[in-house]
Amino acid sequence: MTEKVTQEQINSVQWQAADTFRGKIDSSIYKDYILTMLFIKYLSDSYKEHLEEYTARYDGDEQRIQRAIARERFILDEKSTFDYLYSKRNDAEIGEIINKVLERIENENTGKLRGVFRNIDFNSEAILGKTKERNAMLRSLLEDFNKLTLRPSVVADGDIIGDSYQYMIERFASDAGKKGGEFYTPTMASELLARLVKPQENDRIYDPTCGSGSLLIRVAKQVPNKKVAIYGQERNGATHSLALMNMYLHGIDDANIEWGDTLANPLHLEEGKLMKFQKIVANPPFSLDKWTMGFVGEENTDSKFKMDASLDEHRRFEWGVPPTSKGDYAFIQHMLYSLSEKGTMATILPHGVLFRGASEGKIRKQIIEMNLLDTVIGLPKGLFYGTDIPACVLVFKKNRTRKDVLFIDASSEEHYEKGKNQNKLREEDLQEIMETYDNRETIDKYSYVATFEEIKENDFNLNIPRYVDTFEEEEPVDIEVVKQNIADIKEELKVVEAEIEKYLKELGM
Repeated sequence: MTEKVTQEQINSVQWQAADTFRGKIDSSIYKDYILTMLFIKYLSDSYKEHLEEYTARYDGDEQRIQRAIARERFILDEKSTFDYLYSKRNDAEIGEIINKVLERIENENTGKLRGVFRNIDFNSEAILGKTKERNAMLRSLLEDFNKLTLRPSVVADGDIIGDSYQYMIERFASDAGKKGGEFYTPTMASELLARLVKPQENDRIYDPTCGSGSLLIRVAKQVPNKKVAIYGQERNGATHSLALMNMYLHGIDDANIEWGDTLANPLHLEEGKLMKFQKIVANPPFSLDKWTMGFVGEENTDSKFKMDASLDEHRRFEWGVPPTSKGDYAFIQHMLYSLSEKGTMATILPHGVLFRGASEGKIRKQIIEMNLLDTVIGLPKGLFYGTDIPACVLVFKKNRTRKDVLFIDASSEEHYEKGKNQNKLREEDLQEIMETYDNRETIDKYSYVATFEEIKENDFNLNIPRYVDTFEEEEPVDIEVVKQNIADIKEELKVVEAEIEKYLKELGM
């Protein structure tokens, strides 16, 4: 029996490949080369095994073999495989050869892979250095992945390649710090959002800032047969490519992942209007500065450009235009305008959205008055890569039948696991949050169901301590015991001073 390839083995090879680049290139950049090579190895090994199967089955009948191969998920030829690249590993033009192979793969699979590799250049001198150094790194990368076999028949579990891809994205995010946080939401935070929105079969699920797509995949996994429609948009080109590859490696071939600025140029439209989704999840960039840049037309040369609601053709900012320096409520309004009737959305945001005033306060007031806010959850600090900013989860629902808002404070130490560099939510922490969310109950020092009138009395300030009292009273001080302790300490001090005086005399001092 052939020995199965495990996720640990795949992870190990990828981490060895990372050593080729570490110290030479920032990990937020070199991750693209490693993850792309994993994807190519996966495509190549799958193609090779299927080709061998059809060759044996049809006894070398080339026409029948090619007809069968054409029905596979992905189509390659001999000059677009990993084996071909490996045979050219010592070629002086290896970077350009890899680029041409990627282009061939795209051209052979235009329906699925068009543009997937457009944002990665294996022949870039600016990123990978001069020819000699660049070729040495690429040769080492190919040699590392050549140790790995990703044939479907020897992979221990159908999900492990996708899970290995996800594992490496998380490792790179941790390694890259703040930059990593831009393309990855920690696993248990993603799991929390996925459980909160409760996706159902045939739902449209949307993430307007989808990063590497991991959050969308987590939501899809909540539906046993994954029979959902996935939509996302990502502004960063390289991260958009990661998202597409991530989807394919998790068996999601029909995801609709667009590349562009969601706020200035939303690309998921129906008859020119924003598409509607039953479930929306997101971890937008916290307090995005200059979010209005995409609305500045080429004809506008005013250096003091001021965003106006009328500049948005989709009329998303009629409740108010957020400050240019903080895009949080721009994303919230975009998502609410994209949410279908009876839809649910859950998003991670900085705590400032709960209490900041001015235009944000006016927007928050209208959202609450329209009965769209359902739940506010305070998260532990230090959960997210590269920032200690405390974060919260806001859950919004359309067509709510109740007017209250549930507040959950899951930020105290007993509700998470402390880590050396990063704190983590545990399964028991998620279960506690979900039980409180589902039961919608008030629990001393943990949760509170606030009426609309209470929130209005607080001037629509949603700061969690206003609703969940976590103050711990100190035990009363016994003054008599304190006096006795002081007296005892004074007596002990006299003895010590006498001893010191004795030693000083013996020393003649």
